[in-house]
Amino acid sequence: MSTGPKVSVITTTYNDAANLERVMDQVARQDYENLEYIIVDGGSTDETPELIHKMEERMPGRVQWISEPDNGIYDALNKGIRLASGDIIGCCFDRYADDNVLTRMVQVMEAEGTDGVHGDLYYMDGDRVVRYWHQGQGSIRSGWLPGHPTLYLRREVYERFGVYRTDYRIAADYEFMVRILYRKQVKLSYLPEILIHMSYGGTSSNSLNAYLLSLKEGHRALRENHVPFAWFTDLCRTARVLLQFVKK
Repeated sequence: MSTGPKVSVITTTYNDAANLERVMDQVARQDYENLEYIIVDGGSTDETPELIHKMEERMPGRVQWISEPDNGIYDALNKGIRLASGDIIGCCFDRYADDNVLTRMVQVMEAEGTDGVHGDLYYMDGDRVVRYWHQGQGSIRSGWLPGHPTLYLRREVYERFGVYRTDYRIAADYEFMVRILYRKQVKLSYLPEILIHMSYGGTSSNSLNAYLLSLKEGHRALRENHVPFAWFTDLCRTARVLLQFVKK
């Protein structure tokens, strides 16, 4: 697919060459041709630079990258967003369900004239499904939110609402989604299928303390975005997460 809006895919990395190589391969295999790949490296000292140079050869003229210290994943994502020249911006840290995912995401956005798109995802432990993120459409108040790895947005959303807040340690993605979606000012398409296979054990789920901090920062995000009865949304959100383990 050579026509259509330009898509910028962002990957952040730091001294994680083996995983980066797998992720880069996923992006390169996507059949959507109007694609820009942005790699934000935190100043790796392993084989990361060599792998990125190979990626430049594999996707000539379509790779941008920087390598410098950052203040964490959200700072790195913000750098990627600012580098992006695409009409639609998303990120990739794991595995697309197939080589046609980006094409289908763009098609549904264009057909429905929306500001972004999201879909379902599996949390994976190796080849085993741990959680099944299937929420469809809903409201922030009811504990609903998109699966962040599946969320691709038009660049105008970032221009209007800003980027990720770096004063959140592990829930800046949640705060961002509350900020743009609570008042229904951003309209999303929903693609009712598995789009991403995500490795379980990310920043907010790799320990009990991290999970508790995620809940604390999530509550803060609701309060700072003036969502009433934030405790009710916290309960609904927790219930939805527990159901994801059942649905797997």
